[in-house]
Amino acid sequence: MEEEGIVKRPSEGGESNGTGAADGISAVIPGWFSEMSPMWPGEAHSLKVEKILYQGKSEYQNVMVFEVLVIGGGDGGVLREVSRYSSIEQIDICEIDKMVVDVSKQFFPNLAVGFEDPRVNLHIGDGVAFLKVVPVGTYDAVIVDSSDPIGPAQELFEKPFFESVAKALRPGGVVCTQAESIWLHMHIIEDIVSNCRQVFKGSVKYAWTTVPTYPSGVIGFMLCSTDGPPVDFQNPVHRIDERDELNKTKGPLKFYNPEIHYASFCLPSFAKRVISSKTN
Repeated sequence: MEEEGIVKRPSEGGESNGTGAADGISAVIPGWFSEMSPMWPGEAHSLKVEKILYQGKSEYQNVMVFEVLVIGGGDGGVLREVSRYSSIEQIDICEIDKMVVDVSKQFFPNLAVGFEDPRVNLHIGDGVAFLKVVPVGTYDAVIVDSSDPIGPAQELFEKPFFESVAKALRPGGVVCTQAESIWLHMHIIEDIVSNCRQVFKGSVKYAWTTVPTYPSGVIGFMLCSTDGPPVDFQNPVHRIDERDELNKTKGPLKFYNPEIHYASFCLPSFAKRVISSKTN
């Protein structure tokens, strides 16, 4: 079955990457999209392209939508999942690139459906600047679904940003932020863990999961809480399979379940040693 995919690549200047590939399309193997980045030197992540549906370049990144033979990514997925919960009264989303939102709504309505929720307030702008003016203790949870730490996203991995997040959270509030791949970026993960343990005085945990369309096939998350009621990230208060109402409007979950959640905190020994060594 053919699926649609969206690729967002930070603009790095120039039209060619030096290997005959312009804007990610491989000239060596026609019909394939190859994503190349200094974040994974010596590697290229390739997908078979059936048809390019959209191609453009915003101020921040290259955006391309195409039909592929595997499941691609799509902006709006996190918002869709958050909007499953009727207990949430307000959802603010801050996205720096309006083109990504517009393209997602046009080509990925099943993912972008969360934007239609009446509780959602969309802010187009810089998330770093947005958090700096948010009143203290505004949010119960902050989710950072960022790209890799190149270009505009670099600040989202640095200590001042985490300090802004902590300020915006209520006591016992939680944050989940993208935290790279244990196979490619342990040096970045070390810095993220160190910064988070300095800033967040509650729980600080690293988790990971499989994402077949991301280089190395996995991606990680930092989950942290501010000082306040203790948070056990590995054992949530409400198990997802006990909340049938979550499936009524957005459909059943295809991947996530309580066992997957618990296992995501189990790390390979090499990663566990590095992360455990980063004490306060």
